[in-house]
Amino acid sequence: MPGRLARVRPGPLPDRYQTGVQAAGLDYQTLRNYAWVARHFELWRRRETLSFGHHAEVASLPPAEADTWLDQAEQHGWSRNQLRLRLRESRRGNRAAIPARASQLRISAPSDRVQRWREAASRGDRDFEEWVLLTLDRATAHELGP
Repeated sequence: MPGRLARVRPGPLPDRYQTGVQAAGLDYQTLRNYAWVARHFELWRRRETLSFGHHAEVASLPPAEADTWLDQAEQHGWSRNQLRLRLRESRRGNRAAIPARASQLRISAPSDRVQRWREAASRGDRDFEEWVLLTLDRATAHELGP
């Protein structure tokens, strides 16, 4: 994310940005905008598959809400403009535009198992995360019934 530039060098605010302006060839306000967005997203919360613009659209929201919107944009392949439109619709009270809160599940697994899972997803012509969810749903249906 471009905002890291503005956070690299400590010092008085104007001098820090001036160094960034010279190093990156950006204007002062652009660099300040990058820094503002970067301060709202720790590295672990940033989505590599989404643009800086996506992050900028939700930076003013509470972190959990911003993460929910970014998750949805990532899952549905929304452009920045599509995300902006859905945000606008949700502010107007359109409940259909408001994404359901997704839960984050993290597991640890040996890399050889993960590689086999990825291969299975690829053979099924599915996105890895989609394949994992489908497989878990099938296992749940088998254990609990439909």
